[in-house]
Amino acid sequence: MRLLESKKGLSFFAFEHSEEYQQAQHKFLVAVESMEPNNIVVLLQTSPYHVDSLLQLSDACRFQEDQEMARDLVERALYSMECAFHPLFSLTSGACRLDYRRPENRSFYLALYKQMSFLEKRGCPRTALEYCKLILSLEPDEDPLCMLLLIDHLTLRARNYEYLIRLFQEWEAHRNLSQLPNFAFSVPLAYFLLSQQTDLPEHERSSAREKASLLIQQALTMFPGVLLPLLESCSVRPDATVSSHRFFGPNAEISQPPALSQLVNLYLGRSHFLWKEPATMSWLEENVHEVLQAVDAGDPAVEACENRRKVLYQRAPRNIHRHVILSEIKEAVAALPPDVTTQSVMGFDPLPPSDTIYSYVRPERKGEEERNSVIWGSQLCVCRPRSFPSPSNVRALVCQPLWQAKSHQPWKHNCALLPVTVAKLYHGGGEARGRSGWGSEPQPGPEQADAGCARHDGQLPPQRPGGAARGRR
Repeated sequence: MRLLESKKGLSFFAFEHSEEYQQAQHKFLVAVESMEPNNIVVLLQTSPYHVDSLLQLSDACRFQEDQEMARDLVERALYSMECAFHPLFSLTSGACRLDYRRPENRSFYLALYKQMSFLEKRGCPRTALEYCKLILSLEPDEDPLCMLLLIDHLTLRARNYEYLIRLFQEWEAHRNLSQLPNFAFSVPLAYFLLSQQTDLPEHERSSAREKASLLIQQALTMFPGVLLPLLESCSVRPDATVSSHRFFGPNAEISQPPALSQLVNLYLGRSHFLWKEPATMSWLEENVHEVLQAVDAGDPAVEACENRRKVLYQRAPRNIHRHVILSEIKEAVAALPPDVTTQSVMGFDPLPPSDTIYSYVRPERKGEEERNSVIWGSQLCVCRPRSFPSPSNVRALVCQPLWQAKSHQPWKHNCALLPVTVAKLYHGGGEARGRSGWGSEPQPGPEQADAGCARHDGQLPPQRPGGAARGRR
């Protein structure tokens, strides 16, 4: 990593690939084009810290329901990049920037996002929220992975209501957060849940309840197409007055622009369960009837919101499409426009910016045939790989101690890779989990299998018939 410039109190950094790493990157692209994940396993045997290979293989393991192995590969990628940090680069200062237009920086964004997703699925929303804040802080103005579509959800799950309210108050003036359906509904929900806390003074609870009611009425007026799908997702049947009304009826969902439908589907697919509490539903019902009274009375705000919907949501920007692809929420992915679904999307670099800044280019190969790019197992893939990597191959690779892998420094840095096992790196030097690199499935040839298959405790594998297991080479 190198420091590009410092201005206005901000420091701009960029990861830098060495010549050796560039060669590994070229081999990785060839392996991707072969549509054979086992080729990536072979590449990682010689370049064990090639980040894009680790992330791509992590996706392949995740599609095979091997979540533990997928997490290990992502953690290994994060460790590789952490070793490359510049001495002045800080994850906590909030003043360090990484330009997403540089391909070398994108791997760090994606590794953080994947780690955050694993943490959320493991029931660690508070830690996942901190990762979300970190990703947003690396480039808050452009927000290349559109973390603003996710941060409200993680904040509510972590029950950090004050943070969401403060973020909305401070950013609304220059980011128009109320125009995003997720913020429009999550902020009043945060106010309401805050009003339910018995440890607060009565006047604060009453004030929060009033603010929640005001904001949810504004949200329902601006986004009427959210109500019925939300109730359906929560398995709640609306009364006839609501379902038959022209404002909240089926036409409200059908008539909204496609870009808005995508945002709504993304929010509901991710956060609908937060509304299932009986007290929350009762509060929502009260405010729905208040909105219906305002609509029937001819409130001018209703027409103003309708005009804004027609103007503001013509087309979603590229970072929203990128976020939808990474989220893998089926309803949102299905709403992607044809110009996104018909193009090749790379799992290790989804929808790269059109103004990408290249520091080096891939050399052309004579007689190279054009092949389709692929996301293994994704709904957006042009074609599927011929096969998935053998679980024993992947486990043998990840269980390999660092000192047995061939010497390879993926980034320009001065940090030596210590001779400790991968398990101890991941778990702070604690007890290893003892997962063996030898499985019951057919193993690769001796040259591949003996290239460094060891248990997590750093011991060599048991002696194989016909010869001893090879040690350090």
